[in-house]
Amino acid sequence: MAKNTKYVSKAADENGIISWTEQENRIWQKLYARQIDCIQDKACQEYLDGLALLDLPTDRVPQLEEVSKVLRQTTGWQCAQVPALIGFGEFFKLLSEKKFPVATFIRSEEEFDYLQEPDIFHEIFGHCPLLTNPAFANFTQTYGQLGLNASKEDRVFLARLYWFTVEFGLLQTENGLKIYGGGILSSPGETQYAMHDESPLRKPLDVLDVLRTPYRIDIMQPIYFLLENINQLDDISNLDLMALVEQAKQLGLHEPLFAPKIIQQAS
Repeated sequence: MAKNTKYVSKAADENGIISWTEQENRIWQKLYARQIDCIQDKACQEYLDGLALLDLPTDRVPQLEEVSKVLRQTTGWQCAQVPALIGFGEFFKLLSEKKFPVATFIRSEEEFDYLQEPDIFHEIFGHCPLLTNPAFANFTQTYGQLGLNASKEDRVFLARLYWFTVEFGLLQTENGLKIYGGGILSSPGETQYAMHDESPLRKPLDVLDVLRTPYRIDIMQPIYFLLENINQLDDISNLDLMALVEQAKQLGLHEPLFAPKIIQQAS
């Protein structure tokens, strides 16, 4: 998680309150209205239950304590205000302490559909509802604890597990395909693509397979991994994940399902 960023988080006052502008509140309102309509028949029930518990404001950016109050009451989690990007070490430490890092900036009108880094809408709307669910919350904490003690090389493998579950996970339920990954739930384009496009590969989640699967952050995902229900995250938490990381390192990565990113050289 590189520390170079063009975004600036907003600081809270002595009472923990962040002052959002009218324009920023309007952006939240527009993002919320667009995405809540998009996910109603696509998000998993556990997410929708959590969203109802959080009761997020629709017309303004929520204060972190509003969200933390509900998380503490349900699973013991809370939001942690952070700069736009933080290092891997701090990221894992916060998760291990049941603190979910939230960068306190919101995207501009110019980046309404896509921005390079997760903003407060992605973190709060995309992830926090499921942090009211014990299986999801426990998995996220377990991930933080493992990452905190992992080597730099091992963290790269662990990042793939987070990417294909917390960020881009799908459920194959009795009621059809549903979304639980926050990277999908906070993006209308990714929501439609993940649910309806015929081009990506969708396959049952095998942890070793996931650890060996490359990904890119700047494209629609060519592959999604499916769980049958959110409680399977508890089963994953109980595996010897670091032993599986070692096995993945020995076996090597799968061939990427995407073209390499073209790096433009400065003239």
